[in-house]
Amino acid sequence: MLDASTLHRGAKYFMDSGRAATHDEAMALLRSFGLTIYVGASIASSREEQIALLTLVNVARRSFLGGVEVVGLPDAKPLTRLTRARSLSRAVADYKGRVVAQANPAWPAAIIGGRSKPKTKLPVWRLRWSGWRGGVVPADAGDNRPNDAAIALAPVLAAACCAAEAFAWHATDHVMAGHRPLGLSLWNPGADWLVPDGSEPALAWLPSSLWLIGLGNLGQAFAWLLAALPYADPKMVKLLLQDDDRLAKSNDSTSLLSFVGDVGHRKARKIGAWLDARGFDTYLLESRFGKWTTRTADDPAVALCGVDNPIARAALDYPGFGLVVEAGLGAGPEAFRSLSMHTFPSSRRAADIWSKDVSAATANVEDMPAYRAMKTAGADACGLTQLASRTVGVPFVGLIAGVLVIAELLRRLHGGIALELAAGSASALEGFEMVAVPGDPYAFGHAPVAM
Repeated sequence: MLDASTLHRGAKYFMDSGRAATHDEAMALLRSFGLTIYVGASIASSREEQIALLTLVNVARRSFLGGVEVVGLPDAKPLTRLTRARSLSRAVADYKGRVVAQANPAWPAAIIGGRSKPKTKLPVWRLRWSGWRGGVVPADAGDNRPNDAAIALAPVLAAACCAAEAFAWHATDHVMAGHRPLGLSLWNPGADWLVPDGSEPALAWLPSSLWLIGLGNLGQAFAWLLAALPYADPKMVKLLLQDDDRLAKSNDSTSLLSFVGDVGHRKARKIGAWLDARGFDTYLLESRFGKWTTRTADDPAVALCGVDNPIARAALDYPGFGLVVEAGLGAGPEAFRSLSMHTFPSSRRAADIWSKDVSAATANVEDMPAYRAMKTAGADACGLTQLASRTVGVPFVGLIAGVLVIAELLRRLHGGIALELAAGSASALEGFEMVAVPGDPYAFGHAPVAM
């Protein structure tokens, strides 16, 4: 029985926009979505390429229900903490990708590494990264040179951009998908990400003490990104994980560390176990965040907030964090690609930003054909209202927002600009609006990068 806990949040896009007359029709659309990933021999020795591959497989398979297939994968051992598998092919399988010999001719493709563009008339994206910059370019450009060295966030960003473009192409809702570059500079947001930037520093320090508030789409993206970072010793990193919820089937469609087999388990325990297996020092707080939440001197002074509850977000000023980096995602068929980031302390208190949103109404989609069909089939009014109230969600938007959040910490650790606000769309990263503020030295704990 379809309900709010089992609904695929990507299918909801087609239901809420009226493009699918039933839930089954929306799911059929997603089952027609697929992606082929081409890799070369260089992935065996490239940590960045492996990060890009595992991220793209993990994020794409949750929206591309036809499948994600990998062509050209050599026999190689993983070089990243993103997997505990003994082989890269096993890691791909663990994240629900398939290693194949030949590509599906009906699917667009992505290229990781320096191999040539395959013969196809469908879009092919090449994942590019250098320094603090990452994204995708159309492979028709013919640039198959190897990628430069980059911070770990850059190949993750490239993978998220690729998934975003491939989804837009399949959904036919952005005419330029497959015909344009899409990316971002994480050191100098707003600059052209394809232009080399001599001001980008080498990564030397990473955050060592963090409080993660909320372990859904955004919180799990934070965890994925922290595991991708090159900590010399993750045991030096204290992570306090706070969430009072359990995993539902719908989380599999949006959240990078959620799997159908874990439905019913508490989020904090599953994400904590995943991070523990990668060597981090984790603590769990299985209660809801709010004005009543207290922080002691021994707790992390930096909070990463990824909840969609305005009451909880309005309370971010209360525990006494030294720094809060908060991310939020848009809702509805028109705004689900939107994302924003706030940092505190700032020129405005969190309570001033979100107090007016507590009772804000969302668009009513119950008159759309898919919901009328469920009502005709006997769905009760209460369940239908709950179903309609859930937001559209796709994992690549949450991942891009997560990249912005972790990049904010890394920039401050390396003397870069500090942002009070960043807002934009995953479909137009070049148009991000940002408010920069003077940044104080990062004084909340740091750990060295592996040499």
